[in-house]
Amino acid sequence: MLVYVYSKCSTCQKALKFLKDHQISFIQKEITQEPPSKQELHKMLELKGGDLKKLFNTSGQLYRDMQLSEKVASLSIDQALDLLSSHGMLVKRPFLLGQDFGLLGFKEDEWKKGVLNV
Repeated sequence: MLVYVYSKCSTCQKALKFLKDHQISFIQKEITQEPPSKQELHKMLELKGGDLKKLFNTSGQLYRDMQLSEKVASLSIDQALDLLSSHGMLVKRPFLLGQDFGLLGFKEDEWKKGVLNV
């Protein structure tokens, strides 16, 4: 399991605590230093039914500064994935990729289903 987090994000800290509390093995990456690759983003996009907007951190400052709410709909998938893979702060976090599932953001009930199969 691969988890991208922003270390100063309280939601990411809750997600990491959840994984540790349940003794789940994972690889942690700092999203600002090493954003998800285009391949990882594409896999998440497929897992989320092709909805590009779900991959974006729409409440983030960079998203607002770049006025992406007006632009996302007109971006091609390739353009959007290029943007996300080069600006980690644009990616919805935490960003978790499992073997056959993906989770964006931290909602404990969703993580129980995805990670613990509960």
